[in-house]
Amino acid sequence: MGVTTVKGRTLNGRVETLPFINPATSEQFGEVTTATQADVTAARQEMAAAAKMWAAKPLKERIRILRKLQTLLIEELDEITAVMNKDNGKSRQDALIEIFVTVDLMTQYIKQAPHWLRRRRVSPGLQIFKQCYVEHKPHGVVAVIGPWNYPFVLLVPPIFSALLAGNAVIAKPSEVTGATGVLIESLFKRIPELAPFVRFLHGDGRVGAALVQSKPDLIYLTGSVATGKKIMQAAAENLTPVIFELGSKDPMIVLEDADIQQAAKWGVWGAFYNSGQTCVSVERVYVVEAVYEQFVQAVLAEASNLDIGYSPDVNNAFHMGPLTFQRQIDIIEDHLQDALAKGAKIIAGGKRDGMFMQPTVMVNVDHTMKLMQDETFGPIMPIMKVADETDAIHLANHSYMGLGASVWSRDLKRAERIAHQLESGSVNINDTITHFAIPNLPFGGVKQSGNGRAHGEEDLLQFTSSRAYIVSPGPNPLDIATILRKPNTYNLNKAILKLVFGTTPQQKLEPLTELLPTEPAKIKTAGVVAVAAGLAITALTILTALSRRKS
Repeated sequence: MGVTTVKGRTLNGRVETLPFINPATSEQFGEVTTATQADVTAARQEMAAAAKMWAAKPLKERIRILRKLQTLLIEELDEITAVMNKDNGKSRQDALIEIFVTVDLMTQYIKQAPHWLRRRRVSPGLQIFKQCYVEHKPHGVVAVIGPWNYPFVLLVPPIFSALLAGNAVIAKPSEVTGATGVLIESLFKRIPELAPFVRFLHGDGRVGAALVQSKPDLIYLTGSVATGKKIMQAAAENLTPVIFELGSKDPMIVLEDADIQQAAKWGVWGAFYNSGQTCVSVERVYVVEAVYEQFVQAVLAEASNLDIGYSPDVNNAFHMGPLTFQRQIDIIEDHLQDALAKGAKIIAGGKRDGMFMQPTVMVNVDHTMKLMQDETFGPIMPIMKVADETDAIHLANHSYMGLGASVWSRDLKRAERIAHQLESGSVNINDTITHFAIPNLPFGGVKQSGNGRAHGEEDLLQFTSSRAYIVSPGPNPLDIATILRKPNTYNLNKAILKLVFGTTPQQKLEPLTELLPTEPAKIKTAGVVAVAAGLAITALTILTALSRRKS
């Protein structure tokens, strides 16, 4: 099932192809012809019709079909890791981790989707003669635009989630890792019951722009902050909703009571895993002054043990592979040179041989540097000395992004207290990156790191829109909605409002005091009615709630 060449047409009429280049060897091992505007239009039209058919299938049937995808991924995992190894330069084991996380998520979602997508009864409030419920309906056609750093685990799960929720999908893999995109497409095509409801469009940013302009019902993007802004601007023309998982500048805080050896070991792993090309990499480290020197020395010892290289074999002794493409290298070099020009110092690494860059540790860094402000997405670990935890928290939050963070301390309660003060979508205490692999734990950012949540119930439900339904045989004379709509009942309704919603005993008793006649012969009928109605409504509401709780 190897990936070689896929024929097709192009966006602008000329024959254009995306070559598949192994970043470790610079060898081309295939290509795919980019999609045309006509391809994009046709895919949008076909999926609009397919979405209705897919949404009409019972959830149980969708689960049965999607389970076949999980089976196929497991059957073909060696082939998948081989393609990703050539396409991205990462080790076969790192590619396997992407599949592992993906099928773990599939397993959990298949188990819990019936509960997450169930019809949910909602209290009618004071309108006690009505029944209310909420259902989750698919959006229709979802455009999923994937990244290059994790071309499998950041593309297949959102496609799966969108399909599970009842949508049809148009997927646009990254042009940087086109071979993985073509491979994923071939896997979907091998499941006849699923293939009609997914389309893949291969190409560069022009194809992505055309897809956004095709007016999908929802866009799901994993990418950079800059790309997210462009897509949001384009999507705004048609008010197309967009879900983002964007970049970050994840801080790591090391407190004086941390296990320094563990913090150094897993901090180094978190900074250099996948050559630093991870959205939740450790991109900046703040170490309390008392343990700063000890931590730096421990980091240097750990970094010196990392081997760089490439192997297509399953058993691979290298810890780091190549950077993926030149545009990212340019960003890394820019951040590195900017930091050096402003006084930073390299204490380990710093050299690059082609696409391979040494794990680089830097000190004397500060927040005037791009290295401490913008997403580097490369194997650089900048370490900054701070006075105390207050200083660390302030600097950690001094960012326009907030996807992840980590706090290191033996005092878990203290670490949790600090974690709650960080402006981040997730905080990992005494570990790095691994929180992404928990399928039921929402993953996403704050600030400019995104607005959506991958993983868990929130993930699946964002591929739906909630629809409210209210059922009754018709307006009942005793229904509060009927009473409120009756003309010339202002005082009655005012009294009911105070009796039912009053926040103090005085407010609730006002309708009763109004009952007291100023003259013995006079009785305030409206007050009596209001109190009676209020009491009736309150009693009926309580009884209705109790009966529904029992049922």
